[in-house]
Amino acid sequence: MICHILKDADAIGKAAASLFVSQTLRKPDSVLGFATGSSPIPTYQGMIDAYKAGIVDFAGVTTFNLDEYCGLAPDHDQGYRYFMMQNLFDHLNVPHDRIHVPNGLAADFDAEGVAYDAAIDAAGGIDLQILGIGHNGHIGFNEPCDVFPQITHKVTLTESTIEANKRFFASADEVPRYAVSMGIGTILKVRSIVLVATGKGKAEAVKKMIKDDPSPFCPASALQFHPDVTVLLDADAASLL
Repeated sequence: MICHILKDADAIGKAAASLFVSQTLRKPDSVLGFATGSSPIPTYQGMIDAYKAGIVDFAGVTTFNLDEYCGLAPDHDQGYRYFMMQNLFDHLNVPHDRIHVPNGLAADFDAEGVAYDAAIDAAGGIDLQILGIGHNGHIGFNEPCDVFPQITHKVTLTESTIEANKRFFASADEVPRYAVSMGIGTILKVRSIVLVATGKGKAEAVKKMIKDDPSPFCPASALQFHPDVTVLLDADAASLL
């Protein structure tokens, strides 16, 4: 795990975007993994800027997102497919039939998880995945628990995650209580990972991820098992290291 401390969210976004641009230039048919939330938005803006400048062409890539709320349709304005379209895909030339987000309306989430992981494997595996980290150390929607979940699966969201996400909804009551998320095992099969985090609110989770022994009670600490993880932090997020 290699950590870089950069000036601010904009600098982090430019650095992370350069990794995705470089990956796509090296391998035009790359399989890219994406995440939602505020942390990756500067990265996505950097990718959009590079595409609009004619530096990179995303027409050959395939993408897989980490997670989706259960019960939200793809066009719901708080759904994660909608988020990705608004913040990235509407501004790039990724073919829509190669954009994959877990199905939040699946009738059988166990079957959805198996099918999603199979689709990733069929695409050749994810070359580069961006991650954020939750205040409780979650990555994707893998919440602290007794074991590291292995495959894409249905998750019961913790109260801290609901509280953190309620700002996107009219009230906490409207935040879904369940999500479908790549498992830790799915994430660890990715070839390269970049994790971005900013702000003092993430400092404790970042410290546990990097300094503590791996534990499912800090899901992000599983990244210590991965051979190629780049962590991009601002000074506040790195303040407890």
